[in-house]
Amino acid sequence: MADHTLSAEPTHSRWNRCLESRIEIASGDTVHMECVDSSGAQVRPETTVDEFLAIDRGKIHALTGPIAVRGAAPGDTLEIDVLEISHKGWGWSSVLPGLGFLKERFNEPFLFHWTLEETLTRSLFPAVVPLRPFCGVMGVAPAEDGEFRTRPPGAFGGNMDIRELCVGARLYLPVLSAGALFSAGDAHAAQGDGEVCINGIECPADVTLRFRLHRHRAISGPLIESAEAASPDAAADSWIVVESAADAVGAARAATSRMIDLLAAHWGFSPVHAYLLCSVAMKLRLSQVVNEPMFTVSAAMPKQVLPERNLF
Repeated sequence: MADHTLSAEPTHSRWNRCLESRIEIASGDTVHMECVDSSGAQVRPETTVDEFLAIDRGKIHALTGPIAVRGAAPGDTLEIDVLEISHKGWGWSSVLPGLGFLKERFNEPFLFHWTLEETLTRSLFPAVVPLRPFCGVMGVAPAEDGEFRTRPPGAFGGNMDIRELCVGARLYLPVLSAGALFSAGDAHAAQGDGEVCINGIECPADVTLRFRLHRHRAISGPLIESAEAASPDAAADSWIVVESAADAVGAARAATSRMIDLLAAHWGFSPVHAYLLCSVAMKLRLSQVVNEPMFTVSAAMPKQVLPERNLF
């Protein structure tokens, strides 16, 4: 089990299974990654709104990677432990015409700069916002050939914007291409459910992840094992199933169905009993509503409801 260091540059802003990996690691290895902010280091603390409007949108997300995992093949599962995420003292949020959940109401460009203390920011007085950094984008290369923009999430993970992916969380992704080809970026110092204005607190960050490969253990989409609550109303220590679709209700149904299958497979519930348990104990939430045309729904079952299990 080795430690590796990976600089941000050269970043990439497209998913492509043909991208050459920047580093190859073994199962059990740890990678210390430098991540620029989601603009690709085009936004600085002194950037004006006019300068912001002129940035190259083709560089949005600016991911660090890809990381090849030796021996990874379709039908395997890649486990990613989030060990450390450190912001660098500043961040930004914006409003852009035509984007965001309330784009008809908020149609004037706006750029806000945040000064970040270690665990909170007081920049938006009188609010005091707690910081729980996470990567908005964590994913593997898709199964299909071609080049794909990073905005829509999918079964491969990607731009999920799930705030529970903070330090202590564990993410499981299906391996869809040889080597897995994992990349991450789009760090947020904080984010609310939905990411409604189109941004969290976008920031550069140093990220430390540990990777484990589970051979011949296939899953159909992202699964998260959260460690602690990212907000007072979130379920601490949960199993979280993630689904993304153009239809938010359809994504919610798919996430609920996958949770039922998970409960039946690993805890021995009959499907109908699992259905009842979801109805009385599961948290079903919109994690992002702005990466059109895709919406992301997470279904969380608190661990305190269930006997302890290791799924992998």
